[in-house]
Amino acid sequence: MYFQSLAEVWHMDGHGLYVWLAYALTVLPLVLMVWLPLKRMRQHWRWLQAEQRRSVAATATQAPAAGSDV
Repeated sequence: MYFQSLAEVWHMDGHGLYVWLAYALTVLPLVLMVWLPLKRMRQHWRWLQAEQRRSVAATATQAPAAGSDV
């Protein structure tokens, strides 16, 4: 192995800050590109389920009123 200890891996001959910052700035957008659409999709599914429940509830409350008008 190139490095003898984890401290050397972290320091990387004085370039550790730049290397790890570059890794972080690469991984962060990749994680966000996956996580944000998944979050948005879950919110959309919850909204659709709530909308469906509202629609069913509205239909159920209107059906007896329409039938008793005879």
